[in-house]
Amino acid sequence: MIGLAPWLVGLPLIGAAILLLGGKATDRWGHWLGVAASAASAVIGFILMFRMIGTPAEERSIDHHLWTWLSAGGLDVDLGIRLDPLSLTFVMLVTFVGTLIHVYSVAYMDHDPHRRRFFGYLNLFVAAMLTLVLADSYLLLFVGWEGVGLASYLLIGFWDTGRPSARENAVAAKKAFVMNRIGDMGLIAAMALLFAGTGALDFGTTLSDDAVGSLSEPTATAIGLCLLLAACGKSAQFPLQAWLGDAMAGPTPVSALIHAATMVTAGVYLMVRSGPILEAAPTAQLVVVIVGAVTLLFGAVVGTAKDDIKKALAASTMSQIGYMMLAAGLGPAGYAFAIFHLLTHGFFKAGLFLGAGSVMHAMDDQTDMRRFGGLSRFLPITWITMGLGWLAILGIPPFSGFWSKDGIIEAAFMPVEGQPWRAWVFGTVAVLGAAITAFYMTRLFFMTFGGRRPRWAENQHPHESSPLMWWPLVFLGVGSAALGAVLGIGGTFVTWLEPVVGHAEHHEPVLPVPVIITATLVVVVLGALLAFRMYAVSLVPEEAPRGSVLTRAARRDLYQDAANETLVLKPAHGVARLVQVGDRDVVDRGWGALPQAVSWFGAAFRKAQSGYVRSYAAGMAGGVLVIAVVVWLVAGLGGAQ
Repeated sequence: MIGLAPWLVGLPLIGAAILLLGGKATDRWGHWLGVAASAASAVIGFILMFRMIGTPAEERSIDHHLWTWLSAGGLDVDLGIRLDPLSLTFVMLVTFVGTLIHVYSVAYMDHDPHRRRFFGYLNLFVAAMLTLVLADSYLLLFVGWEGVGLASYLLIGFWDTGRPSARENAVAAKKAFVMNRIGDMGLIAAMALLFAGTGALDFGTTLSDDAVGSLSEPTATAIGLCLLLAACGKSAQFPLQAWLGDAMAGPTPVSALIHAATMVTAGVYLMVRSGPILEAAPTAQLVVVIVGAVTLLFGAVVGTAKDDIKKALAASTMSQIGYMMLAAGLGPAGYAFAIFHLLTHGFFKAGLFLGAGSVMHAMDDQTDMRRFGGLSRFLPITWITMGLGWLAILGIPPFSGFWSKDGIIEAAFMPVEGQPWRAWVFGTVAVLGAAITAFYMTRLFFMTFGGRRPRWAENQHPHESSPLMWWPLVFLGVGSAALGAVLGIGGTFVTWLEPVVGHAEHHEPVLPVPVIITATLVVVVLGALLAFRMYAVSLVPEEAPRGSVLTRAARRDLYQDAANETLVLKPAHGVARLVQVGDRDVVDRGWGALPQAVSWFGAAFRKAQSGYVRSYAAGMAGGVLVIAVVVWLVAGLGGAQ
């Protein structure tokens, strides 16, 4: 069965090659080839997963060697695939949700003249993401890491011609690309430090007890912080989160697949996969938790003020990944819940994004929620499926988010020896984030589907989308409702991941678990009721009011772009101008002056070459006289001594 594993990557990669190189000949059927390639990978993933479920826990990690990339001296770089519960969890998420989004895209992109190229990019992304999660080394992981970055860039800027927003779309794509490259430098530095410390880059060696034990704590801390920098770039975590909202310029299926369900969670995967290194570096581990907590609140606050439905969901994604990152920094107690929430989030957030696309499809591509309202009667399937996603992200039992997010909140309240403050600070942040999440997601839901009266234009006629669009919504809605309970009851998912993340010793949180659950549900209900009163009971103004200082700041992403320009962009421009001046005025002019100086000296000495013999004789006589005077002076000085 292991021989099937390379086809997980190979099939979508072949699909991408055919679609991108086949030209117009593939226009009529290319989109269905893209769907088939993703679906075939999903079938293989199901086969491998069920095979592994029937395998004893101690045998659920298989490294499949493919070939030797290079061999030089004592350095051998092999490429291979690692199949274990962690990688197969991601395989199922990427291929199953990815296939649903491919099907949805067939209808969503129906009238786009470049639909075939769009599906080529989607297949390229699926192949790159599967390479990332199946890699058995940091080096091959980096290949997939760069591949998903490229696909993200291509798809964010997909509509970079022929539209009024074309320039903004192109700028958004470049912004995402550049900010991700900053994070990528962290991964490159981490690999360099790992190779210097362990002499290898494969997971089997670098994550072993012997290799991790051979690293000094400062080295392990440096590696952990570099890995965190990489994760911050890819997963839109503070301070590299500013690109995610702009990435909504891409088609909505892209937002659902790449910027909600899969690529943006790659940083969480990297943290959990590198768990042994983080555990050897408590300082780096604490920084991971802090970054997750800050991003959790940052995204939640921004989400409360966004009127663009996709940008509100993007802020929500940032916040929910903050939960996952916080859990990933808690060690074995949080690893499984980080991936569990990643999995449930992939379903309900993909459903919410695709639901937003269905709303936009019905409203002539309008994204301003202040121009919606009362759509539940006209889009019943979209309303119900987005409602399931809304209840899931709120963490209302028994929906999926309750089982995964509440697990993170309980883990955040776990005491840490020698640092009693951590449980109270991070546990409180997690509960506060749940309350704000309930507010902004209820705001989004009722601004779109509720309200006392519709707010759209008279010439708009909202209607439900085609079956190719709403059937994926139904599947994702079922996952939003039931997946958490299926995997959470009895600790099924935690047990599944134990061979990779290890067994977490049981510790009681600083508050009893029933108290934590009750307090979380109370603040969630209060946040939802407040939003219901403001956006369902009261009239929603069609023009955004000025709002408080915090509201205005949240509309501008808490001035993160301004901060980046002040702290990074302007100083970088200053350095660039200084280098330009030095290059132009010192280097270029210096080298330009050298031949002029040589020419001047040549012209001066050329005058001595007159061609007259008596001039040369006089010159020689003068030279002899000078030599004689010098000799006389030297002899006189010698005699005086």
